[in-house]
Amino acid sequence: MSTTSAVPTLPAADDPIADTTAELTPTGTAPLGTVDAAPLALGAPEELAGPPHLEAPDPAATTRPVARAERVNSVDVLRGISLMGILVMNITDFAYGYQNYMFPLSTLKPVFSGPHLHLNTTLWVLRWVLAEGKMRGLFSILFGAGVILLTARAESRGAGVRTADIYTRRNMWLLLFGMVHCFFIWNGDILYSYALAALLFLFPFRNLKVKTLLWTAGSILFVNALLVDVGQTIGVVMTYKHGEAAHALQVAHKPLTDDQKKSIEAEHKSEDSWRYPAKKEQEDIDKHHGYAKGFMADVEHSFKGEAFGGFPLFGGDWLGMMLLGMALFKNGFLTLKRSTKLYALTAAICLGLSWSVTLAGCYIAWKSHFNHVTSMLAMQVPYDVGRVAGALGNAALILLLIRFGAFKWLLARCASVGQMALSNYLLTSITMQTLFIWSPLHWYGYLDYYKVYLVAACMWTFNLTFSSLWLRHFQFGPFEWCWRSLTYWKRQPMRLAA
Repeated sequence: MSTTSAVPTLPAADDPIADTTAELTPTGTAPLGTVDAAPLALGAPEELAGPPHLEAPDPAATTRPVARAERVNSVDVLRGISLMGILVMNITDFAYGYQNYMFPLSTLKPVFSGPHLHLNTTLWVLRWVLAEGKMRGLFSILFGAGVILLTARAESRGAGVRTADIYTRRNMWLLLFGMVHCFFIWNGDILYSYALAALLFLFPFRNLKVKTLLWTAGSILFVNALLVDVGQTIGVVMTYKHGEAAHALQVAHKPLTDDQKKSIEAEHKSEDSWRYPAKKEQEDIDKHHGYAKGFMADVEHSFKGEAFGGFPLFGGDWLGMMLLGMALFKNGFLTLKRSTKLYALTAAICLGLSWSVTLAGCYIAWKSHFNHVTSMLAMQVPYDVGRVAGALGNAALILLLIRFGAFKWLLARCASVGQMALSNYLLTSITMQTLFIWSPLHWYGYLDYYKVYLVAACMWTFNLTFSSLWLRHFQFGPFEWCWRSLTYWKRQPMRLAA
């Protein structure tokens, strides 16, 4: 990959959540604020002509929302697919709660036994191989690319300090949207953490060279893997060893110290969080029945997730991928400016590595009947290897499809989903919460595992259809329009011109 730090000249695009707020000068127009090069008045001595006229930038022209015709199709397609792919993971959280997010071991209807054993197991494996961590990773990559899109275009038009102004206001509103989404709609929100990363870290990185961004991203992802993936697994292993040693003494009727008693309790607590007892699972289902009860059941988890379990714990995951996205946009990878050979090699190598690591982990965990320690060692330790490689491989494969014109009809609709990513993200949360918790249907905890993916497929159909139809008449999605208007503190035009 090229290590040039120059930003490629593009028609335009948006950031990976919704849209871009500033873009490059239209072709043939000099950037505002440059020296007026008009010739001196005829016959006037040069010393009397005065200094060249400096034209002040027009704030409205230097920072304005991106036009529909200026978008980058490849970025929209990638964003739309990654957004829909994220539902493949989140659907189990909507349907069964976060305790069954990665390993559905505490559902009322069994997943890995019973009449739907093989179908359920196949879907669980495919979810891990194709989507788990990889789609969220790709979405984070696109968010980082959006930082370059937003700031480079504003600066190229002479926006100056207004670039930081728009950037800050935009992400502060996103922060607020995330908090409202987390507390009042769904506690699995990611907008808050993305906005926090943008406000605290991403802006100063925008002018770094590609090579520096790649090294920084790699270092952050490596440290994150050690602290989170390996660190959590070591914690589980040590809890198990200490608990088992204390339990052996208890079986031998030997006196236990207070620390040994606590070790046994810690092991039991760890196992209960891994496989909810039936009574606890039923209590969780009963709590999530209707909006008010669901809100009260999740408000503490929402607060802990945003304050302690979100960015502080997984910030390295998102930040590393965002910096990687900044680098991949700068070197033209995300905008189809690299060779077909590079995309093919990236897809083959990265997907080969990701699928191999993930499949091996799934098999080991399944073979152990999902033993807590064995499963963590097999799937959590190499998690980031499969996640990062899978995100890059998925991106390369999708970009190849775009380059060769494959599945044009479908990818065009995926691009529409990508243009309305914020609206689709929020509407998906509202729809899922209505189906599983808020409405009289109350599917939460009761639906067969394979059926939750049928629900996800129906949501995809809605996303694709709704986005395509909406954009025939309107410039932005409904929430994108609201976001733009709040960012500029001015009502933005909504309907398309005839």
